[in-house]
Amino acid sequence: MTDALRALVEAESPSSDPAACLACVDVADRLARELLGVAGERVECGGSVHLRWRFGSHPRILLIGHLDTVWPVGTLARWPFEVAGGRATGPGVFDMKAGVVQMLFALARLADRDGVAVLLTTDEEIGSPTARSVIEDTADGIEAALVLEPSADGALKTERKGVAVYRVEVTGRAAHAGLEPEKGANAAVELAHQILAVAALAQPEQGTTVTPSLVAAGTAMNTVPAHALAHVDVRTRTLAEAERVDAAMAGLRPLTGGTALGVERTVGVPPLERRASAALFDRAQRIAAELGRPALTEAAVGGGSDGNLLAGLGVQVLDGLGAVGGNAHAEGEYVEVGAMEERCALVAALVDDLLGHSSPAPTRREGVWPGRRSAVSPDPGGLTP
Repeated sequence: MTDALRALVEAESPSSDPAACLACVDVADRLARELLGVAGERVECGGSVHLRWRFGSHPRILLIGHLDTVWPVGTLARWPFEVAGGRATGPGVFDMKAGVVQMLFALARLADRDGVAVLLTTDEEIGSPTARSVIEDTADGIEAALVLEPSADGALKTERKGVAVYRVEVTGRAAHAGLEPEKGANAAVELAHQILAVAALAQPEQGTTVTPSLVAAGTAMNTVPAHALAHVDVRTRTLAEAERVDAAMAGLRPLTGGTALGVERTVGVPPLERRASAALFDRAQRIAAELGRPALTEAAVGGGSDGNLLAGLGVQVLDGLGAVGGNAHAEGEYVEVGAMEERCALVAALVDDLLGHSSPAPTRREGVWPGRRSAVSPDPGGLTP
């Protein structure tokens, strides 16, 4: 397993570099052929290549992970893969190449893989823009999905916040700031109104955060700004909260005369609610006890994964089954090598158990959180000079 991990980590694969990701796909495919005896299906979409296996005619169980990382090509030169003191380090080792290794070795343990689908994507770290349609296609007929993303300090992830990013754009009218500012329509002032309204949508007690982030306006210090732009990051624990904020964002209206307002949701990932994970977590807990392992723990986290997309489709999802370690996306991320075998055994036993017992049929949800949503509100007229 350590040798396989080295091979994957040394195939650097930043999400923004499809060629590098394809080289990592080659390595993962080779490892799978050695372990499973079968090559993967290469699914090209939007310039990216994803790797998929379908065992049997009607897969019911999906194992999913990603090969891309946040580390640029060249990171390995200064921070090489290394194993010392029971820990493996290197760019992408924790998030999530160790999980990919554990997944492949778990599949190799199964006497019969009929009914299993496997998907390794290559743009998860940037929100799965090309993989999303592949995930949705692969999820057809799937009852349960096991996500080999890294654990949270060893805990499985039974809740993940949904993520939405909005682009709020104001169009106004330029004028000389000293000679005749009254002839302008100040886009920056209008954006300030909207930022305050947007920030007020947060409900921290519900786990809902609404954060205006990147903001820009104007072209010169002595000119009334004719254009202003803000990006807004939204995180929600429940679909109901995601829909509340989404409706409020679409309902924004300008307050400054002469301005027009455009709102676009550029990213929309539904939350993974605990109700989608509870039954699988209980099953994993039972299996861990049967294997003589310590009781499993669970965690709710703020970041999203492809598991969110699957939960939005009505599939049961259990996340965080991958590596035990730490420092995701940070210099020095690491994996506890000794835990790789334990998690591999847990995943193999869980898949075997799911294949041997019927699972509740998925409740399909059509059209939940499409990728984009736009709303444009024109100048209200006459509210200010």
